[in-house]
Amino acid sequence: MSEQLELDSDLRVLGTATAAVSERYLQTVREVASGATPEAAIPLLLLAVSDLTAAGARLGAIVDVVPAERFEPDDGPDPDMEPLRLSLANLLEGVDEYHEVSDPLVSTEVTVGSLSNDLADVAQALMVGLKHHRAGHASEALWWWQFSYLSDWGERAASATRVLLGLIAHLRLDVDPDVAGEAEFEALHSAD
Repeated sequence: MSEQLELDSDLRVLGTATAAVSERYLQTVREVASGATPEAAIPLLLLAVSDLTAAGARLGAIVDVVPAERFEPDDGPDPDMEPLRLSLANLLEGVDEYHEVSDPLVSTEVTVGSLSNDLADVAQALMVGLKHHRAGHASEALWWWQFSYLSDWGERAASATRVLLGLIAHLRLDVDPDVAGEAEFEALHSAD
């Protein structure tokens, strides 16, 4: 029986959708890392990570996926994400590092995180799933995406989302009071 038939139609749809959102995430992160749109880097990353987080939530909400094969097929070497990580670190210099509670359910320990590491780690996990998906190992891809979402990339994506949202909020809301007052004055008096 082919692996495609072993997955029910809902899981096949989920696998295809996860592959598509993974591709979009990787494309966006690579484009941003290339420095092509530095003025839009933070908003583009927020959109990509948020879109991916929604897809991950679907993986977390379903029952455990059981792969068709007992052992993970060898679909080639894992991709090297170090160039991507370094490009992101250069682009995000000055805002790359952040602090967070390591596990808010069981600890109050504060750790240091890195946005570039988070984004690259998520990309690494997605690429492994995409390799399985492209090789026709649909159940293995879906299992990998679900497992790695619950064990790693879901947390990294959530941290990245929080940091990116914080960056955008600071950029938009941290306005000098004099500048804000002048803008408010002009807005109130321009309607006359």
